[in-house]
Amino acid sequence: MKKGLFCFSLMAAAFGANAQKVAFTEYDLKNGLHVILHQDKTAPVVAVSVMYHVGSKDEQPNRTGFAHFFEHLLFEGSDNIKRGEFMKIVSSNGGQNNANTSQDRTFYFERFPSNQLATGLWLESERMFHPVINDIGVKTQNEVVKEEKRLRVDNQPYGNFVAEIMKRLFVKHPYNWVPIGSMDHLDAATLQEFLAFNKKFYTPKNAVLVVTGDLDIPKTKQLIESYFAEIPGGETIVKTKFEETPITKEIVDTAYDNNIQIPAIMEAYRIPGMTSKESKMLEMASAVLSQGNSSRMYTKMVDTKKTSLQVGSFNYALEDYGAYIMYALPNNETPLDSLLADMDEEIAKLQNELISEKEFTKLQNQFENNYIGTNSTMLGVAENLADGYTFYNKNTNHINNELEELRKITRQDIQDVAKKYLNKNQRVVLYYLPKK
Repeated sequence: MKKGLFCFSLMAAAFGANAQKVAFTEYDLKNGLHVILHQDKTAPVVAVSVMYHVGSKDEQPNRTGFAHFFEHLLFEGSDNIKRGEFMKIVSSNGGQNNANTSQDRTFYFERFPSNQLATGLWLESERMFHPVINDIGVKTQNEVVKEEKRLRVDNQPYGNFVAEIMKRLFVKHPYNWVPIGSMDHLDAATLQEFLAFNKKFYTPKNAVLVVTGDLDIPKTKQLIESYFAEIPGGETIVKTKFEETPITKEIVDTAYDNNIQIPAIMEAYRIPGMTSKESKMLEMASAVLSQGNSSRMYTKMVDTKKTSLQVGSFNYALEDYGAYIMYALPNNETPLDSLLADMDEEIAKLQNELISEKEFTKLQNQFENNYIGTNSTMLGVAENLADGYTFYNKNTNHINNELEELRKITRQDIQDVAKKYLNKNQRVVLYYLPKK
């Protein structure tokens, strides 16, 4: 047996021993809240999370940034939690908490010692049941979001590049803008608009509650019933379907950034959404090109030719569509068109030749390790369970099917998706330049 195959066999055997099926219990409360419970008593900790199926794509074009704004606003307090006390309650009980927002969902979570499970459930029920949304909180969080935008986007080198790509890659779909949104839109919004957004989207019918860790299932069900059952279910939300016109001719454009000295060349392709099997195939194709120092683009453009300081490609997977993005930064004043030609050459190789068995084995190892790593924490399990229910047609068991789906992907699949989606007449090319 070859050494590489022997190593892979050892890893597969070890993986088989560790990758136990994630057992879970799921049910609905009468108000429509979906509940998922996963028991794991290996450590005395619990994760309490709520995923709301609302992101920036649910906003109006003249009121962007609402979903991300609510990620902050719903920490302000409730009828029973004084303003500014939410995080203090978490930390004083030995916990940590945070939240994040994408184009498609908002995810809140707490991690606590298992004896504080009731505290976590109470906090999330307060956030859902009767948050305090008033002018003081709106004004305070407006300034917080503005500062975040200045630090992470406006004053960050290349901080706007995803926004610049998305607004060229999507015309009809709300993916046209990114979650941080427009500060002018937030400034112009009224309190009534914020209240209406909360009433519509942050409800039991539009959420999934996931609790994982060292918990007693019957007792946890009782706690959930006591904290969440009385919350009004809210309206049933029907998502608007936005169909984009296929790109049939290469779009070439230029964007400028005040915070960079080195230009960049970028290319982006509109691809299927995250639930498509092709999305994962394209993610594998991306790994072949740029994941790690032994990847094709890095070896060629950074190590060998030394024409690039940095190269990369990634599959930006979202619910309705995705964006496959590649980029390169020049070294020694290498022309951007030369870097674009090198990237295109690597795409052509993916399209015309099967990747080697050695590369494929490396890919399988990488993706299986990522799967193990994600599900090695209670929070990772909670988010994956919530994702399965929210995005995979209420298939919570997707967490247990994902690895099998990965293992079914072949070298031919990777070549086929490169041929199907990574073509010059289907892309945006963006010259990202320093602003003089």
